[in-house]
Amino acid sequence: MTTLEQILNDSRPEYDIASPVDHQRVRSLADAMIEAGLSVDELVAVGNDTARNLDVRVAAKLAQSKLALEQALASGWAGSVAVVMAMWGEQRRLRPAGGDNPTGEDALHVKLDQLDWLLGGGGGIDWRIYAVDDGDPDDSAAVAEERAALHRHGGRVHVLRLAQVVPAESGPLAGLAHPDDSRKGGAIVYGAATAMHDGMDAVIITDADNSVDLAQIGLLVGRHAAGADVVIGDRKNPDSVLVKAEARWGPGIVALRHMQRMVGHELFDRGISDTQAAFKLYGRAALDAILAAPSTFGFSFDSDWLYATIADGLTIASVPFAFIDSFAESASIAQGPMTTWESLLQGLVAAARARGVAHNEEMAAVVDDLADAATLEHVVQAVPDQLAGIDPSRLGDPAVMSPSEMRSWIESVLSTPA
Repeated sequence: MTTLEQILNDSRPEYDIASPVDHQRVRSLADAMIEAGLSVDELVAVGNDTARNLDVRVAAKLAQSKLALEQALASGWAGSVAVVMAMWGEQRRLRPAGGDNPTGEDALHVKLDQLDWLLGGGGGIDWRIYAVDDGDPDDSAAVAEERAALHRHGGRVHVLRLAQVVPAESGPLAGLAHPDDSRKGGAIVYGAATAMHDGMDAVIITDADNSVDLAQIGLLVGRHAAGADVVIGDRKNPDSVLVKAEARWGPGIVALRHMQRMVGHELFDRGISDTQAAFKLYGRAALDAILAAPSTFGFSFDSDWLYATIADGLTIASVPFAFIDSFAESASIAQGPMTTWESLLQGLVAAARARGVAHNEEMAAVVDDLADAATLEHVVQAVPDQLAGIDPSRLGDPAVMSPSEMRSWIESVLSTPA
């Protein structure tokens, strides 16, 4: 039998998520691990070994995913899977990298190949990708259609345009007046609603880049098949493989996270520490509750969806997974990081209120009054004394820094000359 060390001979120090060849190598490594009979515990150990090359650590997650899917199928699960992704400014990442497109990732073809490896040949599982243009002025939808037509599984790609269905008089998009009012959330709602209408059993949310290898979705499906209504990827789990570019935020990001966790304590107190990871599965029961009345169409749609799940008494499970940040074309860079955080904080407050979920109302009022992008640009450059060097587990605790103290500190930052 092939040993782990023999498998590792095919590993390489370099792993570029923009390279389809590197993705193929990762899948080959995962196949070899499965054929070698590595147990789940052994695969977890490989993924956690930071001395190993990144490709083999990711491959261990793929192997776990395939084993989890096989177990789900053996248990009698026979669902269909829709992958939904929003597109805004994705015209470069959708195309292959090249001299005239240095940030290309060939993302749609890579996703199709990943899903084919996991789902294409087994169990008669129906799977599709819903790629939704979020009112992109550069028409990512046209590029997605062009790329889909060139792939053997292109018929599984359903390209949608949010601009063609809003404003809507009824349905989950009735609260969205114009595509420009959406910040990802409108596109995801549209894609999920379409998948539900098409009879799909589970919706998986991801991003339009290659940061998450979709061959890992067996990790989500396995927990869903075991009874969880919603399964979320947790990048902060110690068993996750995480390569993330945190430099995009200023030192004061700790203050924004303190505000976020205090408002959203119903999520964070449940151990949901990674609300924004673009690796989540929602079953039909959860989607019924979510799509009945979305409260936000911004970047904070994740929190709204989780709140709706909690309010309906449904179950949420989390799983570790591999995430490698795709930084250069991130929407938070193109649209401005604090525009993203403005949407996150304000949407979190709106969702908590709309879903009737307990939240810190005093901190919510601080968000109402002071969490606009221009203010946050100042805030993120400074760190309150109370939060300097704090253990992340204490963020959101009013005893560390109260809402009134946060308000006073923000006002002092605004009054200080640049």
